[in-house]
Amino acid sequence: MFKNIKKQLWAFDAEWIPDPRSGRILYKLPDSMSDAEVMEEMWKQGGATEENPQPYLKTVQCRLVSISMIKRQINDNGQVKLDLLSLPRSADEEIGEKEILEKFLGALGDRQPQLVGYNSLAADIRIMVQRGITRGITAPKFARRPNKPWEGVDYFARGGDFHIDLKDYATPGWGSGTPSLNEMAVLSGIPGKMETDGQQVPKLWLEGRLDKIIAYNEFDALTTYLVWLRMAYFSGLINPDQYESEQQIARTLIQSESINKPHLLDYLTEWDRLTLAWQN
Repeated sequence: MFKNIKKQLWAFDAEWIPDPRSGRILYKLPDSMSDAEVMEEMWKQGGATEENPQPYLKTVQCRLVSISMIKRQINDNGQVKLDLLSLPRSADEEIGEKEILEKFLGALGDRQPQLVGYNSLAADIRIMVQRGITRGITAPKFARRPNKPWEGVDYFARGGDFHIDLKDYATPGWGSGTPSLNEMAVLSGIPGKMETDGQQVPKLWLEGRLDKIIAYNEFDALTTYLVWLRMAYFSGLINPDQYESEQQIARTLIQSESINKPHLLDYLTEWDRLTLAWQN
């Protein structure tokens, strides 16, 4: 299990879609093909079958469309403060993939928080690195690695202190016995997948529903944080009183953010439902 909790922690999740521009260039497809048709061809090239029409594509072929995170900060008085942050901040914000990557990886390199994700080493960080390289950005502070693990921040080391991939700690290996984030969450009384799942994100993007993608992304960031909190409690890194207090802080955050993000009320409703279900 992970060994410590840093003063600043980011529990994050990212969403991406097959990138139509990458598909056109890689497979020499005509400009006359619609984005939807290009995506279908990309899935076909990726091994689509009748049973699996949308296979997992190599992340270098995909476009990052959203990153959300719960920022956990321990203040000088020892109190925990939580914030919900997203890129883009809303569907109205004009921000492309390159700017999302530059802002997130730049802030990560500058502030050097402890990073928490679920399958983030194999997926989220991988796409950020691959797309950052192909889009021509520079992120030297994020990419820098110490000579020895204990000598500094390293977001690429498996089992290190600065990147906690919860999937690595929830299972001894890979394969059919590996729980998904949804399974770990719901069986812990925490909301998992609700109305949307990852397979629907490309369709939502084609329909111009970035608002729904951001909402789904924020749900996953909250879930990642709450699963981390449960695992920190399991590990003894926080005591029972701290665990209850921090859950209440999360509820307060959701309620306050729901003024401008009413979809968060659905998350709170589902959290209440699951809490009650596990009490019966």
